[in-house]
Amino acid sequence: MAVISPILDRFRDYLQVELRLSAQTVDTYMRECSAAAADAAEQGRTLESLTTSELIDYFIRRQTSDEPVDQRTVAKGLSALRSFFQFCVLEEVRPDNPAGGIATPRGEHRLPGVLSVDQVDTLLDSIDIGTPGGLRDRALFEMIYSSGLRISEAVGLDQNHLYLREALVRVHGKGDKERLVPLGEEAVAWLQRYLTEGRPKLSRSIAERAVFLNRRGTRLSRKGMWKRFHELTQAVGIDAKVHTLRHSFATHLLEGGADLRSVQELLGHADIGTTQIYTHIDTEDLRDYHERFHPRG
Repeated sequence: MAVISPILDRFRDYLQVELRLSAQTVDTYMRECSAAAADAAEQGRTLESLTTSELIDYFIRRQTSDEPVDQRTVAKGLSALRSFFQFCVLEEVRPDNPAGGIATPRGEHRLPGVLSVDQVDTLLDSIDIGTPGGLRDRALFEMIYSSGLRISEAVGLDQNHLYLREALVRVHGKGDKERLVPLGEEAVAWLQRYLTEGRPKLSRSIAERAVFLNRRGTRLSRKGMWKRFHELTQAVGIDAKVHTLRHSFATHLLEGGADLRSVQELLGHADIGTTQIYTHIDTEDLRDYHERFHPRG
């Protein structure tokens, strides 16, 4: 059970006001810290009084429970607790950060799922465009594949973020950073058709600025997008999530010869190391490249 104590309330304010973290990051940090606080209470301790060894014991319990967490979740929890204890030091609640000396576990190297070009075509061509919702879905998923947008970036688009004549979209990414991303011809065409034929039939108010609307005429939610994409993939027998379109966008660009730095900019990655996960090449490809291009291959 989550535990929210007065110091955790102050920590939330610190994250929101002082560090100005996104709402999603704040929620993650608070969830991890309140879970640790609940575990500490079960051990007869308070979160702010835990020692390094007690924190290590806590993460061991999480990894060996009936529902064990993975390395990424441990790393996320450790990051949240480091921030919490640093806050405790600033507030003079305690003089040290017991999480500071714990090494971050190395995450499992999991490559993102990627669709082939044919699979993307099959998926997008399967959308029934005979309804306003179908036109919306075609425009939405064409745009995500064309520009590599995150789910939150796509649903957060307002009409004044689209520059269809210039084939550009203005995106608000993580940390409220803006970037201009090109739109492909197919995406532009389907967006124009949706905005002309589909959106007016979904709209209930001229005051609604969102590009993508649900049946009630309000902004399409992340959950609504997930549901529609799941229905589409189930119908054509493709195993994929919405984010797979973003992964496919990046992979297909790199396979087509785009340089990593350009793809980093398009994806809105702050660190090029995040983009490097898309440079996956299988062993057979490596052997083929070696034989073809190395002088002693």
